[in-house]
Parts: sequence; structure tokens; C-alpha cells
Amino acid sequence: MTKLAARLGAIFYVIWGVVHLVSAYNVVLLGQKISPAGVVQGRVFQDAWVLLFGGIVAIIIAVTMNWRNSKTGFWINLVMVSLIDIAFILFITVPGYVPLWPGLEGPIAWVVAAVCTGVGVFGTQNRSLGSSDILTSQKSI
Repeated sequence: MTKLAARLGAIFYVIWGVVHLVSAYNVVLLGQKISPAGVVQGRVFQDAWVLLFGGIVAIIIAVTMNWRNSKTGFWINLVMVSLIDIAFILFITVPGYVPLWPGLEGPIAWVVAAVCTGVGVFGTQNRSLGSSDILTSQKSI
């Protein structure tokens, strides 16, 4: 069950990453419409860069670490994706700059991925502390 949860979480982190690759492309298109001499265009392109590489890193961690139920991979994707999506929710979604749908695609994928990979990682720890394991370890002492 924990392996399945971890892999489902990895799939949702890949979905999150793809959503952000598409978002990066759309932000670049938006940036191209802004006056090229201003700092605003540079900041918009910087945002596209963060979305692009956030998506790439999330996908790489999901495929190489979350798929294998890595605790380190769990924390890397949880922290990075949380920081990116919390800012999106606070500064883009809450003020109403994007409609709730498709604006919540990324945050929904983030929450599902975080919960599933958490069940994968921490479900394994809880199982290893079962009463039969404790009895077995006491017999070997």
C-alpha cells in the first residue's frame, strides 16, 4: 500500500511539473507583450524561469526519488513545491488574477502528491514499528 501511495504521489508531482512547464511558456508569452526596456519584463521572465525549473526539478525528483519512496525526495519536493504554490495562491489566486479553474490545477496536484508521498514515506515507518517487529527484535537480544 505504501509503495502504491508513493508512486501515485510521484505521478501527481509529475502532473504538477507539467502544469508548471506549460505555465512557464504562457508567462514567457505574457512577458513578450511587455515593454522590453522595463524591469517589469525582466521580472516576468524571471518568474517564467522559476516556473520552468521548478517544474523540471519536481519531475526529476518525482521520477528518481518519490517513485522509489525516498524520504529525502519527499522532503525536497514537499518544500520546493509548497513554496512555489503557496506564493501562487497568495499573490495570484487570492487576488483573483486567474480563475479558480484552471488556476487550482497545480495546487490540487500539489496537495494530492504531498499526501500520497507522505503516506508512502511515513506509512513505511509506522509499519516498521509494529508489535511483531518489536517482539522479534526482543527475542534476538
